[in-house]
Amino acid sequence: MKTKFAIGCLVQWYECNIIEEYVNSLKDALDQYEGQVTVDFTILGNQDLEKCISEDQLNKCIEQIKLICNFGNIRYIDKLYTIADYRRGFLEEYHSQADVLIQGESDALMPKQTFIVLDMLHEQVKDLTPKYIATFGINKMWDSSWEPLEHIEFTDKPFINDDEENWWSIRYTMTKEEMNKFNDKVENLNIINIKPHKFNGCGLIISSETVKAGVNIPKGAFFIDDTALQNMAHQLLPNMPQYHFKNVLIVHNRKHPNKRSFILNEDTIGYIDDKRKSTDWYTIANEFCKINDSNIFNPNHKFYTWDDVWESINKSN
Repeated sequence: MKTKFAIGCLVQWYECNIIEEYVNSLKDALDQYEGQVTVDFTILGNQDLEKCISEDQLNKCIEQIKLICNFGNIRYIDKLYTIADYRRGFLEEYHSQADVLIQGESDALMPKQTFIVLDMLHEQVKDLTPKYIATFGINKMWDSSWEPLEHIEFTDKPFINDDEENWWSIRYTMTKEEMNKFNDKVENLNIINIKPHKFNGCGLIISSETVKAGVNIPKGAFFIDDTALQNMAHQLLPNMPQYHFKNVLIVHNRKHPNKRSFILNEDTIGYIDDKRKSTDWYTIANEFCKINDSNIFNPNHKFYTWDDVWESINKSN
C-alpha cells in the first residue's frame, strides 16, 4: 500500500506574486505519485503585522491566491496568525490522517520526485524506525553549520553573503527548471543520517508517529517555529533518525525579490531582508521568541506573547 502524505502551506496575502511557483512544482510532484496526498492551504488576509497599500489591492491579492491554490483543502483566516501557528495546527490536524507530513512553504520549490522517494523511504523504515524526520539537500545557508544539509553540488562552492548571481548562493532565486536539472541527474539516492537533528522548516518531512510522540511546535513559540520544533525533537526523541537526501535538491527562495508585494511603506526599500526588519515589531518579536525557544524546558520562564511585543513597542514610543 502506498504511503499517505499530507503537505501544508500558509500563504500570506503579500505572497501573491510567488505562490504560483510553489504550486507548479507541487503539481509536478503530485503528477508523479499514484498514492494519496492531502494538500492543505491556509490563506491569510490579516494586516496586524503588514498593511497593504489599499483594501482594493488586498482583495486582489487574496483573489489571485485563491485562483492559484484552487485544489486540496483551503481555508481563509483573518486574524493574527503566524507560520508557527499554522504548522503547529497542520501537524496536529493531519498526523492522524496521513503517514507522513510535509511542511510546504510559499517560497519553496518541491522536487518532482518528492512523494516517490519519500514513499520508498517510508516503506523501508516504517517498521524499524517509525519515528523519524527527513530532509532534502539545500543550497548554501548563513554559515558552515548548515554544511551537513547542503546538496552535494553546493558543498564545495564558496560562501559569499551578498552573492545574488551564483546558483548556490542563499540570495540566488532559482527556477523550477534549474532545480530539475540537478534532480534529473539522480540515479541512486544518497541518504545519510544527520545527528544531532538540524533543519529549517521548509520542506521538512515528519512521520506521523513522531507527532504522536509529542514533537510539535510549542505554543510559546508564537513567531519562530523551526528552532522550537528542533528543540522538541532533541528533548523528546534525541536518537530519532533524520534521513537526509544529499543528492535531491529542494529550493528555498527565501530571498525572492517578489516575496513581499504591495506592503505599505516598503516600496522604497530594496533588499528583501531590510523590508521586514524596517518594521517596529519584527526585531522585538524575533528577540522574544529566541528567549522563549531557549527556555522551553525552563520551569522558571514565563513565555513572552504578542501582548508583550505591543507593550514593548508602546513603551519605546
